[in-house]
Amino acid sequence: MDSRQLYYFVTLAEIGNFTHAAKQLHIAQPALSIAIKKLENSLELDLFHRNDRKISLTPEGETLLPHAQRVLQQINDAKVAMAELKGLEKGEVRLGVPSMLGSYFFPEILMGFKSRYPNLKLTMVEAGTQSIRSMLINGELDLGVIINDDVPASLEAEHLLRSQMVAVVSKSHPLGTHRTIDFETFFAQELVMFKKGYFHREFIDHVCEQYQLIPHISFETNLLPMILNIVRRDFAITALLEMVTEHEAGVKAIPFAQPVFLDIAIAWRKDGYLSRADRAFKEYVKKCCP
Repeated sequence: MDSRQLYYFVTLAEIGNFTHAAKQLHIAQPALSIAIKKLENSLELDLFHRNDRKISLTPEGETLLPHAQRVLQQINDAKVAMAELKGLEKGEVRLGVPSMLGSYFFPEILMGFKSRYPNLKLTMVEAGTQSIRSMLINGELDLGVIINDDVPASLEAEHLLRSQMVAVVSKSHPLGTHRTIDFETFFAQELVMFKKGYFHREFIDHVCEQYQLIPHISFETNLLPMILNIVRRDFAITALLEMVTEHEAGVKAIPFAQPVFLDIAIAWRKDGYLSRADRAFKEYVKKCCP
């Protein structure tokens, strides 16, 4: 078994079709079939169920897949580390950030970091906390900003900041005169929320479960500007990090009567390799946090 065979195996497992996998690998389909057959013969196991159009992993293939993915990720980590030693890499940081933080907290940090390290490439992906965790574990991201709660065992995390979750209403909303709002009153309103998978939604679902409340969700979207516009026009209210309301006109933040604070952390794979660029960015972000 060699790394090329493992790479072919993982690609075929993910795509599920010899023709399409061969096209992505830029090799002929017969060459892919032969490579997979050689791998199966060396293991003396069938890794795929084959039919005319679609293939699927056998139980043996399911067992091999996570090991193969881990080996390929480690090989890639080693290449990055060796390239750095030779001075061949300018460096890249692949960062996953939730929508609210990506819009209001990280732009200045990213620009400041880029000014200090102009030769480094920054790639920022906005996604929900669950997606960021998965992408970190799968090696699609180097660093990710997540809620520091129930962090998977395969990830390391360091505290960045603590922020309050508040109810957000329009300036003209009847609740706008309230100094605080209880959960019962909040969840009795028409709500606009992020879809499942975002920490904003995880908070909502957790509170509903804890207090046995049923939310009246009228709108679901992962577009923060749309959420704010819906609130401004009094179609619904929402809950966001307080830092969002500090930069937005036409909305008002109302703390919950039972205050809610979120611990936000920066995370990375426990067994992964953090490049010089990743380490420099992590330390820079930590210094910028209050």
